[in-house]
Amino acid sequence: MVTGSSSMMTTGLGMFSSSDHTSVIVSLNLFVALLCMCIVAGHYLEKNRWMNESITALAIGLCTGVIILLTTEGRSSRLLVFSEDLFFIYLLPPIIFNAGFQVKKKQFFRNFMTIVLFGAVGTLISFAIISFGAIHIFKKMRIGSLEIGDYLAIGAIFSATDSVCTLQVLNQDETPLLYSLVFGEGVVNDATSVVLFNAIQSFDLSHINSSIAFQFTGNFFYLFISSTMLGVLAGLLSAYIIKKLYFGRHSTDREVALMILMAYLSYMLAELFYLSAILTVFFCGIVMSHYTWHNVTESSRVTTKHAFATLSFVAEIFIFLYVGMDALDIEKWQIVKNSPGKSIGVSSILLGLVLTGRAAFVFPLSVLSNLTKKSKNQQITFNQQVTIWWAGLMRGAVSMALAYNQVQGKGSLFSRSEAKLRGNAFMITSTITVVLFSTVVFGLLTKPLMRLLLPSQKHLAGTTPSEPSTPKSLTWPLLEGGRDPETDQIDGKPNVPRRTSFGMLLSTPSYTVHSYWRKFDDAFMRPVFGGRGFMPYIPISPSDQNDDQWSLTRQ
Repeated sequence: MVTGSSSMMTTGLGMFSSSDHTSVIVSLNLFVALLCMCIVAGHYLEKNRWMNESITALAIGLCTGVIILLTTEGRSSRLLVFSEDLFFIYLLPPIIFNAGFQVKKKQFFRNFMTIVLFGAVGTLISFAIISFGAIHIFKKMRIGSLEIGDYLAIGAIFSATDSVCTLQVLNQDETPLLYSLVFGEGVVNDATSVVLFNAIQSFDLSHINSSIAFQFTGNFFYLFISSTMLGVLAGLLSAYIIKKLYFGRHSTDREVALMILMAYLSYMLAELFYLSAILTVFFCGIVMSHYTWHNVTESSRVTTKHAFATLSFVAEIFIFLYVGMDALDIEKWQIVKNSPGKSIGVSSILLGLVLTGRAAFVFPLSVLSNLTKKSKNQQITFNQQVTIWWAGLMRGAVSMALAYNQVQGKGSLFSRSEAKLRGNAFMITSTITVVLFSTVVFGLLTKPLMRLLLPSQKHLAGTTPSEPSTPKSLTWPLLEGGRDPETDQIDGKPNVPRRTSFGMLLSTPSYTVHSYWRKFDDAFMRPVFGGRGFMPYIPISPSDQNDDQWSLTRQ
């Protein structure tokens, strides 16, 4: 991917040095204007029963694509080409990092085994079902010259979910368990799908034997573990550097810049070493929010919180716009235009395999997870199981990027034999069809379905609350049970957990490692890497104070 990025940058430089400079500027203005339009439209449609921001951005992208095709009479498709490098190198990092940075860590790790069960084991089950179905069905349909590696890649491509629409509807304060499972599974699922895809591309699977299968499995676990460790190490390094140098004594700019650059560096290092950058930057975000974020000044905390959230928000809108515009690229549709029935059949079969593969693990694994939970409040109800199943039916930009990576991995999509070209075209167009159909149709039905399955649960807020993640709250303690600080006071002092609540937390140490981790964290990790209570409180840096004094004198 890094080499692809460099080639993309070279092409871009060539464009800027040629007569196409004006068209590049026009394209940039177009996308910025569309982003602004999506934000405004999303604001007005926020309370709409059917629409959400992702569908709005996708619809605007489709309409823009139609206008471009009409104005160019179908000749130009340069603005409509989806760039896998743009997605993986520039757009995906802020989204995944912000997910880890803003995650409610206590809920996430409390349900970590269930999340891994759904996100990793469930993805492998879905991958097996989709791949097996594609091998046995598509060979009979004769859609083109596809090898065993292509069929396995199809399984990895359509195992990658996109739960953005469901997460926009769920309220993490009203349904903390459900939100944690859907959110956590989505991140682990994307990482597992990408790791699977990279492992498939690393081996010659035309002649599978026990040795190759063993190496494939070992490579999968190596990528998973090493990617996680790299993210943790990058987060700890940033925390140690900021704690020791303490930039906040002089300027918050250095603190904020270092946090952003270290987060992006972790992602690029994973790409450099051919690891799972998604896992790396996600766990880097978790570690940074636990240690690094507490080592900076108060103004830097507010700045980083909103900066990461804003970058993630803009990147998500940009992705859906891009997908919508790319869906109308005429070049790839011309190859399958002579067999529209077969194209629809391939997309329908893939959609059916997605539905089947999703159901094959959500409901059985939910029953298995419930067997390990003694408290009924921690068990997954049937309505919640249906919600989790539904949340994973939508496919998004990850599937699109992996599909383009597969067909372009060994050369240009349109420079191969006719049989191979036909198979690749079916793969791309089917991916686009499934992404559009699942996002629009399933996305439109998400809000009504959630209202039906999950009626308002505000009356449960006092019994099953969820704690805010550290960056989302500047006052609530990290390890408190998610209660409102007004109800968690001792002698009128807020932010002090009640002893009985802490005793309840430690009452079941055999079912959670939280208590042991807290002791280890307080004794060894925080004294070295900082964190809450281990750094002096400085609300503002000296440079910021000078700026405030200057602004007051100006007034």
